Amino acid sequence: PWTKSVTFFSTDKLGQAEWFNHFGKDMPLADVERSEHQHPVEMAAVGYRYTAEELGQAMLVPGLNLSADRAAAAVRAYEEFMDGVALRGVPPSGTARGWTGLINDPNVTAGLVANDGTGASTAWSAKTPDQILRDINALLTGVYTGSLTVEMADTLLLPVARFDAIATIARTATSDVTILEHLRRNNTYTAITGAPLTIRAVRGLETAGAGNTARMVAYRRDPQVVKLHLPMPHRFQAPWQSGPLVFDVPGIFRTGGVEIRRPKAFRYGDGI
Repeated sequence: PWTKSVTFFSTDKLGQAEWFNHFGKDMPLADVERSEHQHPVEMAAVGYRYTAEELGQAMLVPGLNLSADRAAAAVRAYEEFMDGVALRGVPPSGTARGWTGLINDPNVTAGLVANDGTGASTAWSAKTPDQILRDINALLTGVYTGSLTVEMADTLLLPVARFDAIATIARTATSDVTILEHLRRNNTYTAITGAPLTIRAVRGLETAGAGNTARMVAYRRDPQVVKLHLPMPHRFQAPWQSGPLVFDVPGIFRTGGVEIRRPKAFRYGDGI
């Protein structure tokens, strides 16, 4: 919980097999290249306060638990803080640490989707269901080809409004299947692996793309690819008396934010 940093090692294989004569002396050799990486961990805090007078007055109200309500408010503030750190690297307070998050890492390949909508638009609101499905599958395929067929994206994150749209718009004018239902059954990841594609609506994607445009995210959801470092989740410390009738309950937590270890297993599609 009190670690100052997270240390991890990345390895890469070197060498390849070759044809060999049994009299030969130049044996092809394989090796591994190992690199050490450090990721800092920072402390943050949110607690609550009460006074002896407040507790006494709260006891007069049936069913009121002043300390429990304020503790719940502190926990909620912690969750909102971590939500911002996980998605964008910046908590709601706006205090920056130079971190980025799941939806705005500069090492991830990002690009505008095709601009073949009405009026040469990239926006899904100007595109047909076929074009929307094409954009999504192109993003999924981009992870596969961009990593030289090593990585496959099994998770798709969409802005809430875009998710709602494909969940309600019919695949065709005569179909009772929505774009979302069709996508779940017909996408490049499912076609190749036979496994379902995870599709989620995520807040903050509406303006995460280039030029504050809407962004979709495709990635492989695996700890080898991306991690949220949280060595110390929020915990309350023992109350301490900060005044004659005033008591503070400190609450602390330690996090290193989100670390995308394999950027090639990610891809951003902007302008949707």
